[in-house]
Amino acid sequence: MVAEFLRARHTQGGHPIPHCATFRRIRYHFCISKVPTGAPMDLRDLRHFLAVAEEGHIGRAAARLHLSQPPLTRHIQALEEKIGAPLFVRTPKGMTLTDAGRTLLEETPNLLTLAQQALERTRLAGQGLIGRLDVGLFGSGVLDVIPRILARFHEERPEVKIVLHNMTKDAQLQALRERRISVGFNRLVPKEADIRIETVLHEPMVVALAASHPLAVRPSLRLSDLEGMPLILYPNVPLRGLAQEVTDAFRAEGVPLRVEQEVQDVVTAVALVAGGFGCCITTRSATSLRLPGVTYRPLRSRHLSDIELSCLYRSDDPSPVVAAFLGVVRAFAQERAATPG
Repeated sequence: MVAEFLRARHTQGGHPIPHCATFRRIRYHFCISKVPTGAPMDLRDLRHFLAVAEEGHIGRAAARLHLSQPPLTRHIQALEEKIGAPLFVRTPKGMTLTDAGRTLLEETPNLLTLAQQALERTRLAGQGLIGRLDVGLFGSGVLDVIPRILARFHEERPEVKIVLHNMTKDAQLQALRERRISVGFNRLVPKEADIRIETVLHEPMVVALAASHPLAVRPSLRLSDLEGMPLILYPNVPLRGLAQEVTDAFRAEGVPLRVEQEVQDVVTAVALVAGGFGCCITTRSATSLRLPGVTYRPLRSRHLSDIELSCLYRSDDPSPVVAAFLGVVRAFAQERAATPG
């Protein structure tokens, strides 16, 4: 309105003057045009504003930003148009802040800091250095190998939050499909179109039995040695697992199988061995369960010498955190393959 009033006065003599350009001596905020306000600011706007506010002079601010004065002036004008209020008053000594300008100055350093932090965290996330890894695991898997892998990954990427989920095999597969976990660990995993399965290691089998049993003095045991002994099987779950492998091995070697109990996990199975309910065929990692009265002996069998531990994940997962974790898993697998036993 003021600019229009002045324009009208200066054209009374029939000599129109250019809009805003000639009013170099008039206060800077008179040149704000009538445009829609509320347009979003970007980081460049804030950096330009901060330079002018701190320098108090458009020329010094332009030099600081490695710009010429006219582009910087236009940027400041555009910012004022976005906000819908003048930010500076031009004086003979330079630029002074309006009330709106002082308000923006109070917030600008915080905004720039937050933006820089967001940029840095985004960069770290893109490199898999921060984020979250949801891991599905199962009973005997947490007794030895999986904790070592997780510890190594945590040492390499301490800012990644690891969340563990104790799940059955079918629950892990469902959680992977629904993207509720990132990776899983299990044995005898059935093939699925969108799920990748990588073998971590082949784990030898052992027999858990009472330390007082006559067979406990032997250095190793065969399936035929267990004929007639009450056996505790696990896991008792729908998908094929160790229980089915044990049953098939007894059948293949022609040894009668006497099942005393069927349980869900290795801890329960070994606890029942300690309670005198029978013996249990399990993996070597279970030997870390040092229950009183229980001893372990290697199993020698043509049909059940070892069982694989696998890592499973979605084939289409683009996560850099998952990629980094798989790198740790593969390195661990290579090390174990190079040092069998």
